[in-house]
Amino acid sequence: MTAEDIARTLAFLREAERLKDVLRSGRTSGGRPESTAEHTWRLCLMVLVFARELPGIDLARLFRICVVHDLGEALSGDVPAVDQAPDDGRAARERADLEALVAPLPDDIRTGILSLAAEYEAGATPEAVLAKGFDKLETILQHSQGANAPGFDYAFNLDYGRSRTDAHPLLAAIREQIDAATRTRMG
Repeated sequence: MTAEDIARTLAFLREAERLKDVLRSGRTSGGRPESTAEHTWRLCLMVLVFARELPGIDLARLFRICVVHDLGEALSGDVPAVDQAPDDGRAARERADLEALVAPLPDDIRTGILSLAAEYEAGATPEAVLAKGFDKLETILQHSQGANAPGFDYAFNLDYGRSRTDAHPLLAAIREQIDAATRTRMG
């Protein structure tokens, strides 16, 4: 890697650091809004601790997809799940933001990240299916344990991302336990 490539890569990493300040609607167990970076960290941790239950899966690819799945949020932020709509333009905006974010990177790295993001968005490979499912599971897990504001709609979690979490037996089994915790929180 040339000195120029290192400088361009560092420029990208400096911009990606913004994910640490992009806040989501979920709250930590201490009551603080979680960041997109924190969500992505625990998403990757979930994959790590359940990896032995995923025979035949390219784990390195799954981790890479998980790491890049929300990178586009570094520029325009996160849209809470309850505010998302199928044709709200969010996907196109996040793709444009991701393209701007990775622009400084060397061509091969930029192309690789964009390819992983497109794979996640399409959700057609086994690794992308799992990434999407684990992404939903991490979100509802956070909602089930976070110190949420009064009036938080726990019932929303019981249907949120169901098609994604029903796509693999392991995801469905994890979902069953998180849903039980959600029902307990609902009282």
